[in-house]
Amino acid sequence: MPFRPTLSRSWRLFRAFRVEQTDPDRFYGELATDSVQQVGSYADLDGRWVLDVGGGPGYFADAFRAAGARYTALDADLGELSGRGEPDPGTVLGSGMQLPFADDSFGVTYSSNVLEHVPDPWLMADEMVRVTRPGGLVFLSYTLWWGPWGGHETAPWHYLGGHRAARRYARRHGHPPKNVFGESLFAATAGSGLRWARSQSTADVVALVPRYLPRWSWWVLRVPLVREVVTWNLAIVLRKR
Repeated sequence: MPFRPTLSRSWRLFRAFRVEQTDPDRFYGELATDSVQQVGSYADLDGRWVLDVGGGPGYFADAFRAAGARYTALDADLGELSGRGEPDPGTVLGSGMQLPFADDSFGVTYSSNVLEHVPDPWLMADEMVRVTRPGGLVFLSYTLWWGPWGGHETAPWHYLGGHRAARRYARRHGHPPKNVFGESLFAATAGSGLRWARSQSTADVVALVPRYLPRWSWWVLRVPLVREVVTWNLAIVLRKR
């Protein structure tokens, strides 16, 4: 189906988000399908070789392959890759900040909600541009720190500080959060992503959009400070020169 950033689509994703922990198949399945439709609005995926940086347990693999793409996943966490069983043949275990691929290898490089989990997100973004073929598409999105879900499972207490939120979570649940601030979760902002995208010398900006919001609300990206809270998740789309 064609991609349409409507209010009903945003509401559908929000409803799915609410069952992330209790019904992950529904949440990640819907998110993957929506994501592939969004990427497909910028590039024909049929026959394209897609690299998914932070591919996870296979939901995105299913969606990209259903669109006709040749798919390769890379993840630094074997546990994430094995969440639905053995990883697919050809899956790569490695770092997004040092991609083990040659320059100009892929027709599309994609990453969903990974940048906020690496200590040098824009090094990873540079690596994604490097391994994309000329004319190819780079699509990366990430959760903004100052948004409602910036602290992930420690939200909304991250507004009082990431370390404080992590300590509160540990006291309440008896174990540390999966996403520990300063170790596996970092304060990624909209401003830093916009600056990185606009500074590119080897790729052109195709779109800078709030990933989950309806089109009529995209103006929030033009308002400093407001965009950090309201955007929730920033999608950066580039085309390699």
